[in-house]
Amino acid sequence: MDGTPLKEEDLKKVNTIVYKPNAKYAYSAGQAYSKFLLGLKEKKIIGRKCNKCGRVYVPPRMYCDDCFRPTDEWVEVKDEGIVETVVASFISWTREKIEKPEIVGVIRLFPSRDKDWVFPGLFHRICADFEDVKNMSLFGKKVKAVWREERVGSINDIECFKVIE
Repeated sequence: MDGTPLKEEDLKKVNTIVYKPNAKYAYSAGQAYSKFLLGLKEKKIIGRKCNKCGRVYVPPRMYCDDCFRPTDEWVEVKDEGIVETVVASFISWTREKIEKPEIVGVIRLFPSRDKDWVFPGLFHRICADFEDVKNMSLFGKKVKAVWREERVGSINDIECFKVIE
């Protein structure tokens, strides 16, 4: 059975279905993220550590991706780290086009204890300009969290990560 090929005029037809779904969502932060968000409210970044491999997961996970076992303890990590990836986004968090780009990236946070290894990194805003992204001057830079005065237990309690020398 070969089917029927489309004609040129068929490709120009546009079918539109107008439908407004009545979608309701309920989302629970769960055990790991709840503790993480409560920590942010107190100006602390909390992770979850696997004592077998030494990984500290930030954001926290209750299960180690490497060892395939439950993580063992809650640990606080520093609010400083290294920029691992960075991008300039001309689209807002609500998917609207914006004139001045928002600079975002993955920050590999420093552990509070030397033996720990913080993984995978925190995706967040970086206090920087578009020029810093264009000339690739942010990669590997040391950054520190800029905390909001009033915190509510949200990832936005950290305004952004600022480059420090």
